[in-house]
Amino acid sequence: MPNSLIIKNKIKKFNKVISVSGDKSISIRWVLLSSLASGMCKSKNLLMSEDVLAALSAIKKLGIKTVVRKNECKIYGKGIDGYKYKKNITINAKNSGTLGRLLLGFLINTPNKIKLVGDKSLSRRDFKRISAPLSKFGAKFKLKANKNLPLYINGSQNLKAIKYIEKRGSAQCKSSVIFGGMRTEGITSIKAKKSRNHTELLCKHLKLPIKIVNKKNFDEIKVKKIKKILPFKYNIPSDISSAAFFIVLTALSNDSELMLKNVNINPSRIGIITILKKMGVKILLQNKKTYKGEKIADIKVKSTKNLAAINCPKNLNSGAIDEFLIIFLVAAKANGTSSFKNLDELNQKESPRLKWGEKILNKMGIETISTKNSIKIVGNPNLKINKKINIKNFLKDHRVFMTSVIAALSFGGEWKIDDRDSIKTSFPNFLKIINKLSK
Repeated sequence: MPNSLIIKNKIKKFNKVISVSGDKSISIRWVLLSSLASGMCKSKNLLMSEDVLAALSAIKKLGIKTVVRKNECKIYGKGIDGYKYKKNITINAKNSGTLGRLLLGFLINTPNKIKLVGDKSLSRRDFKRISAPLSKFGAKFKLKANKNLPLYINGSQNLKAIKYIEKRGSAQCKSSVIFGGMRTEGITSIKAKKSRNHTELLCKHLKLPIKIVNKKNFDEIKVKKIKKILPFKYNIPSDISSAAFFIVLTALSNDSELMLKNVNINPSRIGIITILKKMGVKILLQNKKTYKGEKIADIKVKSTKNLAAINCPKNLNSGAIDEFLIIFLVAAKANGTSSFKNLDELNQKESPRLKWGEKILNKMGIETISTKNSIKIVGNPNLKINKKINIKNFLKDHRVFMTSVIAALSFGGEWKIDDRDSIKTSFPNFLKIINKLSK
């Protein structure tokens, strides 16, 4: 099968009920924490993407047994100090920044040197932002060009608790330091800008030694050393970041309606819902419930003819950081000029996403004005594309691929989108669901 996708026609109206894949952030955290449990942990609806499979492969390298059957996974943890492995092992995080950064927090007491590598995209990303705080515990790092993969970590048996200020709103950095603190005697104190809190919720559910005080603009977190993690079961909810593509596709399509079942609506993740509602998109959250600290709901969305431009509040950025590419498509059809600021973190992802978002819009014929961390999008409510568009050389960033697919189905034109295999990192059945909606 060719590794590019050709789309020549807009999607026709649809009225469907779908379920999207398990939440990637929770899936990776479940794998890592289960590897330290004292006994067998089991999950259902674990996301079987390349990122999560890389996490399973990583803990296998560390001597942990895993068994996967269909959508059920069992991990046989050996306790807090249960990692057993040969000297000079190499762990491949592939495309996953979440895996690469969080895993380092678990390894700061490793007695043997470990090499961490990744694919071309991950190898360009900044790992000094996490090696710097982790080195304060006592671990030692060697990085390519002082910030990139491959890196080497040498743990310490004499770790010291630290004080850490996380200013970027990076859940990966915050989580890695939390896990480092759980390896360390004393109290590790973290002052963190608001970001995803899946790690904190899962740790609280497991009754691990973590205390959180929520302030207006930041969280104060105190962590003590873990003594034991009891075995646990987890049914992974659907991923809001995956659901986002179909929410936007429905909003931009004609006379369509969609219900997405059992989606994680963690307040730190639903920036896209807040933003789209401000722009006039018809979204309802139904059948709300709480599961192991995570909020879950069914999401109902309808086509929206009159979309309003938005001056996006900066405080919504961290809760929508993975969804801005798809939000930009809504701004492309809005009445007026939308403005998005302080998007530095968007260029710390698998590709420089702010640049790619602008590139896609410009290819569509949408006028933009940008700086290195902001963009203004001049909407065109009557946008119709009648030309050929080719999307390529985007470092196999899955969100660039999927955003391009939604753009093609929503606005028309003849699109050739390369690297369809990129979706395997986060959402392998994305095109199957597209086909379901197209029938």
